[in-house]
Amino acid sequence: MATLNLESSSSSSTPVAAPLGIARFQHTPYYCEENIYLLCKKLSEDGTAKPDGSDLFVVFISNEKNQAKGHTLFEIFALLNGRVLYQIPLWHQRASHRADGVILWDYHVICVQRRKETSLPDLVWDLDSNLPIPSPLPTYVAETIRPSFQLFSEFQRVFRIVHAPIFLKSFASDRRHMKDPSGNWTATPPSYDVITAEDGTAHNLNEYMAMSSLDVVKSIGADAVDTALTQKLGVLVGESKLEEFFSQIPL
Repeated sequence: MATLNLESSSSSSTPVAAPLGIARFQHTPYYCEENIYLLCKKLSEDGTAKPDGSDLFVVFISNEKNQAKGHTLFEIFALLNGRVLYQIPLWHQRASHRADGVILWDYHVICVQRRKETSLPDLVWDLDSNLPIPSPLPTYVAETIRPSFQLFSEFQRVFRIVHAPIFLKSFASDRRHMKDPSGNWTATPPSYDVITAEDGTAHNLNEYMAMSSLDVVKSIGADAVDTALTQKLGVLVGESKLEEFFSQIPL
């Protein structure tokens, strides 16, 4: 995971400090997929979530990553070294240097916890956020995703929703994506061993990040929910359908 800060006259000199409570979780900056993998395990083990993690969902946020053409100011900000486009705008991120916390990620990963009490909102666990951890899903959507904010089409987000029990068995990363062409780390890796899937797969992060607007479900129904609950790569949902999707998951 990599990021690009957008400069602003209201920017601060240092990122926002971590919210209280984050210290109980393993967190390595720029390795959000591994942070969320370990978070799901911990929530299941300490009783915060169900022991089998069945109330947890891993959500990859990305898009098709079309290369910028330089036609707009936002594209120019998003172009790094003429090579990589950071296209995922999210607000209230601790790595941001701006007062509003907005930053451009190449991708991001969070966890959503479905609440069994219908009167309580679902929860979002985002270890890179400066909002309370966890935050109610409606609050997180309004404050961090801001679907009402008018974005150029190339910056609109797609959400891959995967059931945590399947993710914990299937996900693998040897961290190859965090090395430059010379083999040097672009960010200091975690000290623990790499994550290997139960079937021995060494790396499949690219499969979770590959997203096409053509595969985004057009409507939220039983089929979409079943896909998220049963398939390794879950289901792709547009940003305007995220809350609706979780409301359809049976308690």
